[in-house]
Amino acid sequence: MNFSSSRIKYSLSLCSAIVMSFGTAEIATAATFSDAPIFSEVDSFSTTITTNGNPADIYFPVVSRTSNELFPTTILLPGGLVDKSFYSSFATQVASYGFVVVVPNNRVSLPQFNFEGLLPEASQINSIFDFIITESENYNSQLAGIVDTEKLALLGHSQGGAVGLTAIEGSCIFPLCLNDFSRPEALMAAAFYGTNRFDPFLMEFVPTANDGIPVALVQGSLDGVATPEEALATFELIQDSPKALITVAGANHFGITNVNNPPGARPDFSNPTLAQDEAIETIARWSALFLRANLLDDANAFDFVFDTGATLDPNVTVIAELKTVPEPSSLFGVLAIAMGGISWLWQRK
Repeated sequence: MNFSSSRIKYSLSLCSAIVMSFGTAEIATAATFSDAPIFSEVDSFSTTITTNGNPADIYFPVVSRTSNELFPTTILLPGGLVDKSFYSSFATQVASYGFVVVVPNNRVSLPQFNFEGLLPEASQINSIFDFIITESENYNSQLAGIVDTEKLALLGHSQGGAVGLTAIEGSCIFPLCLNDFSRPEALMAAAFYGTNRFDPFLMEFVPTANDGIPVALVQGSLDGVATPEEALATFELIQDSPKALITVAGANHFGITNVNNPPGARPDFSNPTLAQDEAIETIARWSALFLRANLLDDANAFDFVFDTGATLDPNVTVIAELKTVPEPSSLFGVLAIAMGGISWLWQRK
């Protein structure tokens, strides 16, 4: 990969400043790569997750029964008090990039917090993924034969993202986790919108030990509920790269939902300046391409997210950290392993 020195600031750690070329794969240039959806038709159905009783909406690309294409599962954990129906546009657009997207409702009662209503929690991840695997093997299911059962990603909004960050590190922390939880081996990447890990009891930001799982925080620049400053502090404490902080100019906390301030949710009194449909499309596109880059080893999506995309999209700025794990058989790989590795840190715009 060739990175433009005019757009990237390098930070070399645990090694001397050595300039080398690496990798042999050709990456398409911005002129040949389209960041548009891959599948023109997406279908959906509503069901009950039989393993935990959650009502859920499931979105998936439409392909023929004879197709050999398999799609990873992505579980979208909603924000607190936000009904799954308000994510239909976002979920449809993510699915169009080649994912099965599951959006559940999870109703809980927490008398110690005087709370009753919709709230995501970590054990849903195990239950939903088990259900999807079973559905993929059921010939009568619309998901039969189209699910890659070895790949799982998480999406999340607000509280759902906070649940996702704890799940990534394999934690079960009350009230983000209410039942037994173990991180699925298939979990390989995540992208969360309007999310941070500020602990109101400790009054500090909590580190995320993500164990090498790639994480993107997608953030509205006008978010008045989970602020850009809180997202940056959370991003800096995600321990392992690759990671990205993707800021969408003009979007507020509900840039991801069908309408601003959906009924029942805690409102964001910061008014967005980016049109709702444009905010949803931007958040969905960047989230989906981040997942494709890291879950499917999509080199074109990787190049867009980590190099060219922020210069092409006027609504987006990116801060990213990328760690390369080279092949030991190459000269670069041997030197890099001997020196402890090289990481690249850059900020655009």
